[in-house]
Amino acid sequence: MMRNLIRCSALLTVFGLGACKLEVNNPNDPSQVQVKNTPADLDNFLGTLYRRWHSALYGRTGNVWGMANIISFENYSTLANNCQNQRYPVPDAAANTNVVGNSCAGEQSSVFNIAAETARGASDVLHRMDEGLSFGSPAQDARNRAFAEFIRGISLGYLALIYDSSMVITPNDPITPQGTAEPGELAKYPAVGAEALTALDNAVTAATGAQTAAGGANFPLPSNWMFTSAPSSVTAAEFIKIVRSYRARIRANLPRYPDQAACAQGGSQNTCADELTATDVDWSKVRDDAANGITSDLRITTSTVTGPNNTWVGQWYSYTTWHQMTPFLVGMGDVSGNYATWVASPIGTRGSGVFIMQTPDQRWPQGADRTAQRADFQLAGNATDPGCSGPNQVCRRFFRNRDVADQVSNNWGASQYDHTRYYSWRTSGTSSGQNGPFPFFLKAELDLLGAEAEFRLGNYAAVLPLVNRTRTACGPGNTPSGCTARPTGNGLAGEPGGGLPALTAADNTTPVPGGSTNCVPKRAVNATGDGGGTVVCGTLLDALKWEKRMETAYGHFAAWYFDNRRWGDLAINTPVDWAPPYQDLQTRFRVGLEIYSTGGPNPYHRAAQSTYGW
Repeated sequence: MMRNLIRCSALLTVFGLGACKLEVNNPNDPSQVQVKNTPADLDNFLGTLYRRWHSALYGRTGNVWGMANIISFENYSTLANNCQNQRYPVPDAAANTNVVGNSCAGEQSSVFNIAAETARGASDVLHRMDEGLSFGSPAQDARNRAFAEFIRGISLGYLALIYDSSMVITPNDPITPQGTAEPGELAKYPAVGAEALTALDNAVTAATGAQTAAGGANFPLPSNWMFTSAPSSVTAAEFIKIVRSYRARIRANLPRYPDQAACAQGGSQNTCADELTATDVDWSKVRDDAANGITSDLRITTSTVTGPNNTWVGQWYSYTTWHQMTPFLVGMGDVSGNYATWVASPIGTRGSGVFIMQTPDQRWPQGADRTAQRADFQLAGNATDPGCSGPNQVCRRFFRNRDVADQVSNNWGASQYDHTRYYSWRTSGTSSGQNGPFPFFLKAELDLLGAEAEFRLGNYAAVLPLVNRTRTACGPGNTPSGCTARPTGNGLAGEPGGGLPALTAADNTTPVPGGSTNCVPKRAVNATGDGGGTVVCGTLLDALKWEKRMETAYGHFAAWYFDNRRWGDLAINTPVDWAPPYQDLQTRFRVGLEIYSTGGPNPYHRAAQSTYGW
């Protein structure tokens, strides 16, 4: 009796089934248990989980994405909204404070709660299948197992990417007599990440088996399980490519430090042996997944009514105080000497002058001054350029020189530049703003994950073509000598690439082409807050980083934050993750398990001094 009660009640929390009774129910008035206990309804429930997981990252501004982009210099804002101006990384890095009642609590808990929910839901579906539930055929069972493991993998994966600890949620978790899954002890992110990768391994195995399993109702996935995507019908082979792409992203981005020395310098509550560094990643697996992942951008059709809605991108395109490109990292494309002057200045005076970026990189407006750059590219268009504010228009540049009224000067954050690549989607979409295809996984990201894997493995010659794919590409009106069109599937037709000279030296010591003045990118050296920094021409790794930043800016959740953390490019003492929300820690209070914060003055999970000196 109790065994049956536990199994029955296990569905209560996950599926919201209401009361579960052992007596015979009236078949003309079925309870929620009877309805949700059918294979058909469990199948429908499983089909909602990707959309629910997606909403945690892209369906709200109330998450840590806004903070992450301030921390990583991908964005600058003067607004207090979503704790943006509470997370400035310089001159003194702020902590990811987690004290009871802190004003950022909602943002810091949302992904934690929703990702745990979707991991739990997927695990309970798998639990039911392990007990013998069938969805109608071996083929459909294999498909649903693959999808449930995928959801479990990406849910646990993002818990591990964002938080220093969370639950390891599996189909084997015990169920209490009260019908709820035991919460389990908190595990450090390496264990959570390892379980996420195991789940994604299981997803690939199940999807592979689904292709030859008996019965119908197999792949392609129902069209509403992953929204309407490209391809609109996800076959088993295409699904495996998607899984492998996420697996490459999660595996590569788990490290908090570039190496053990940076971990020790940054400070840790535990020994650095408990932390992951970039040297701990199995880069051969990242390389293999990148080479066998998506073959074109994964574009999902967004809807302001039914979702998904990449809300943070929408807010950044509100401009004014929501968004501007601080020169810290993007300035490395400058060839005028203005960036060199900027990094040589004390940080408190870096916003006192006008920073004009002149660069041969065709993703940026061209011209020697503001007037020329404004004439080169405007969102509304001009006599020589159609702009990109109408439906389905492709921006000729990824960045613009801002309108005069939009400029916000505030020390190191002052900038004349905005990111514009997705402006047409934000304002006009296919028919109206934020209704239309948006690239939630870029092929360029995968190419550059593969490039980094080859670099880490010492295969420098294999890095060159992967970085050059976007570095040398050009678009309409962007035709410097030797550039070629952006590769098919790697962005939209007509989007610009860098139009920069190809990398040819298979080593990490030769400066990138262009000479000491015109090389792109440069690298800041000893650029502390006190001033006195210099710049030098970058080498192969710097070129890889430049391409990754230009191509993934605002393209997926916390893109620059995860990369800069692994590369050691965050400013000193900035947090390398978030603690579990204080609400969760309160429910788990034990001796030795107290509410804590990360980064800033806290001697736990903070960055060492960066590669660039800040």
